Amino acid sequence: MKLRILHALLLAMLPFGATATPESVAVEGFSHVKTVGDVSEYVLDDNGLQVLLMTDDSAPVVTFMVTYRVGSRNEVTGTTGATHLLEHLMFKGTPNYNREKGNNIDQVLEALGAQYNATTWLDRTNYYAQIGSEHLELYMAIEADRMRNLLLRDEDRQPEMTVVRNEFEIGENDPTQVLDKEMTAVAYLAHPYHHSTIGWRSDIEGVSIEKLQEFYNTFYWPDNSTVTIIGDFDPAEALGLVKKYYGAFLKAPHPIPQLYTVEPEQTGQRRVVVKKAGQLGVVGVAYKSPSARHPDQAALQVLGSILASGKNSRLYRALTDQSLTTDVSDYVGFFHDPSLFNLWANLAPGVTHEQVEKIIFEEVEKLKKDGVTQDEVTAAASKKLADIAFARDGSFNVASSINECIAAGDWTLYYTLEEDYGKVTPDDVKRVANRYLNEDQSVVGWFIPLVPAAE
Repeated sequence: MKLRILHALLLAMLPFGATATPESVAVEGFSHVKTVGDVSEYVLDDNGLQVLLMTDDSAPVVTFMVTYRVGSRNEVTGTTGATHLLEHLMFKGTPNYNREKGNNIDQVLEALGAQYNATTWLDRTNYYAQIGSEHLELYMAIEADRMRNLLLRDEDRQPEMTVVRNEFEIGENDPTQVLDKEMTAVAYLAHPYHHSTIGWRSDIEGVSIEKLQEFYNTFYWPDNSTVTIIGDFDPAEALGLVKKYYGAFLKAPHPIPQLYTVEPEQTGQRRVVVKKAGQLGVVGVAYKSPSARHPDQAALQVLGSILASGKNSRLYRALTDQSLTTDVSDYVGFFHDPSLFNLWANLAPGVTHEQVEKIIFEEVEKLKKDGVTQDEVTAAASKKLADIAFARDGSFNVASSINECIAAGDWTLYYTLEEDYGKVTPDDVKRVANRYLNEDQSVVGWFIPLVPAAE
């Protein structure tokens, strides 16, 4: 019965409108690399641009997304937050598309009723629009133009810096976000995951337009990016448009810098305390975990769910059901490089940090010693698969899921990781718990709220 449930969820997880495996198309100037599931990968031969295509004609819409393999992991001291600030400036136009002409990207796409935006994260930056299929060429022309012809002006940097600084300040008022940022900074001594994507405030305020131009000219090239097209379109026509608008660009004139820093092994538990205005305390525990491509990733995700996801999780029963916390949660990093396995507990009024931390470690050690049940594994894997199925509703959500796999270094994780969930066993969960949830490779964080004294 349990295997049938998992099989049904795997079927439900197939992309929207999924049909038989698509045949590759032959378009001059492109090489077909591989087809996995419903996604076909091509490379534009002249400049190395990677293109992923998935067709679905259930609605006359298409999502076009370009993913640049650059994120906050590519920043150094003095330029933290540069990737995110540059993302904001990417909407300020090019000589062909700009506000002065009345055809800047926001003006054009809002007139079309498009949904569009951009995001920055540790390993990538992506730009996208969900549009009517008939508008694919127009959006592609704008998106391609700003890959290499962006107007980078200091008069645009100044107001956007203020916007980004406001985002930074909003984050500083969230207890868990503040604690997570400081725990991450303590967890990484050498690797640039050390700093958050928003960057340090002084870098946000001080980075020059020349530094941003240098960043743009280093990473924004066809051979450092992936174009993903999902929805109602003709593959051959779409590739022809990609060649028309991106084919004019050369490969980067220099090798794209590759990060070679490896975080040294941690040799003892690290601790951080944050004291700021707030109402309730938070306890966080983070352990070092492997990259998204590691074969242990699925078992670790299941382990996180068993420990702290939902009302049936072990920490919820040990803490929230006992009125010691208001909630618990987990977050297992899914990134290009080794990252963190996080457990969070929001304290109930009057409960001490020591008490909650002690129970968290007791529950972890109990799981490491006694293992987990098949029912726990089945429930956790089923929840993961159901979450994925719901998250793949529509062309934009599919493109977004593939985007994170591109950033992690292998777009086929979109299929293979979810298949791995159905293979996780109780022995796998116990094994990864003992391999990775070790106190000497942990960081413990306390958020201690400072309540203003009554006047």
